[in-house]
Amino acid sequence: MDRHPRRWLILVVLCLSTAVLVIDNMVLNVAIPPLAEDLGASAQDIQWIMESYMLVFAGLLLTAGGLSDRYGRRRVLIIGLALFGLASLAATFATDPGQLILARAVMGVGGALIMPSTLSILITVFDEDERRKAMAAWSAVAMTGLIGGPVLGGVLIAWFWWGAVFLINVPIAIGAIVAAVVLMPESKGPWSKPDPLGAILSVAGMTALVYTIIELPVHGLGRVSTLVSLVVAVGSLAAFVIWELRTPSPMVPLELFKNRNFSGASVSLTLVQIGNGGLLLVLTQYLQFVLGYTPTEAGLAFLPMAVASLSCNALGAALGARVGNRALAAGGLVVVAGAFGLLATVSAGDGFVVTGAALFLLGAGGGLAVPAAITALMGAVPAERAGVGSALNDTIQQMGAALGVAILGSIVAAGFTGAMPGSAPEQARRSLPDALGVAAGNGDAGLAQVARDAFTGAMSTGFLISAAGVLIAAALAFTVMRRRPAPAAAEEPALVPAGH
Repeated sequence: MDRHPRRWLILVVLCLSTAVLVIDNMVLNVAIPPLAEDLGASAQDIQWIMESYMLVFAGLLLTAGGLSDRYGRRRVLIIGLALFGLASLAATFATDPGQLILARAVMGVGGALIMPSTLSILITVFDEDERRKAMAAWSAVAMTGLIGGPVLGGVLIAWFWWGAVFLINVPIAIGAIVAAVVLMPESKGPWSKPDPLGAILSVAGMTALVYTIIELPVHGLGRVSTLVSLVVAVGSLAAFVIWELRTPSPMVPLELFKNRNFSGASVSLTLVQIGNGGLLLVLTQYLQFVLGYTPTEAGLAFLPMAVASLSCNALGAALGARVGNRALAAGGLVVVAGAFGLLATVSAGDGFVVTGAALFLLGAGGGLAVPAAITALMGAVPAERAGVGSALNDTIQQMGAALGVAILGSIVAAGFTGAMPGSAPEQARRSLPDALGVAAGNGDAGLAQVARDAFTGAMSTGFLISAAGVLIAAALAFTVMRRRPAPAAAEEPALVPAGH
């Protein structure tokens, strides 16, 4: 296809649209304590403030990808940005937890419309020669938002109030909408018959699956709601797969998984995101409760990871055409596994040197592997299905990250409780923050140190398991993915001038 003359400006808009989603989710972690105090939010309210977004976002991703292919990727992106901006404004001035939960759910709808559209527009605007560089830039911005979010959140709360973490989304969304209208061409796939049953089954199945992943480590299958959500997830997703294989106009072309690059990259991304998903959760607790960092200092501690990721994104873009996606993905994943192995050696008295080195390696490996895997995955998707292909990529990574939080969180929690002495108070054996609270109340410095050692040991076990999972991902990437991409059998998307 002809190269779009404004493609690099369009990339800036796509990166901005992605960054606003990533930053928003990260700054919220920092904002929870002050907003909970101001709104009088209970522990259950806080849980729903965090989870309402994720449930809606994950549940709608596949449907949103199909909508963007059918009705226009630029149009869906603009609608998503508008919803996200309006809901952020509502969240800014929420006066009770219920209003904030509702606003977060609407933000999830907007986010689900934005995320697949950004990657699908990137795929259709950039040709194969430049796509790798564009993908590296897009991934680098997402990583920067991931690391910079907590730092930005700390600054906003220190200078203003908790509502500022939502208010900052509004001008970014407005700017992205204006730029999309002015700069972007419209693109869509060939018209096909709608698949309402597929959409309903995917929304029900994905929402129930995420809810189950969140609740299972906390309540187990002994709670009726968790058991029901698991049954709904399995039943709906099984019915979804059967229906999509039988219907003549499927919402999601499952035959994509027959492509070795697509399936190899999908499984590798899932496994690496399982490892990465729990990283921030566990390591942030280590930095704050073991090393004594403030939330802002804990955010800044991830800078080595961001710097390495940005550098290796650029290196991967330069090397990709020469060495291929398979070698970059597998090699980068080996480096990530080494980083998790190094984190597993950390002890409570080590300080930051080993952790910083491990984070640098983690950023370097991820900077090489993840863009290469996404490039391979999206390169196997026909251009007319770029929206739903992008949604599949997003869904795979979201599920991996959610599983990572659940699995690593459960491993560390169980390991901590098991490592605490039986003589410790019952409350102190539940979690590290609880143990430190009990120790502070009793003036028991010995209990605090025992708790820190127990948490660090449990964290090491979790990171060893993460290292093993990422090594499996590396082996799968090298074994399943092709050395060079197969020729694309893609139909060029219909491009409509921006003014139409």
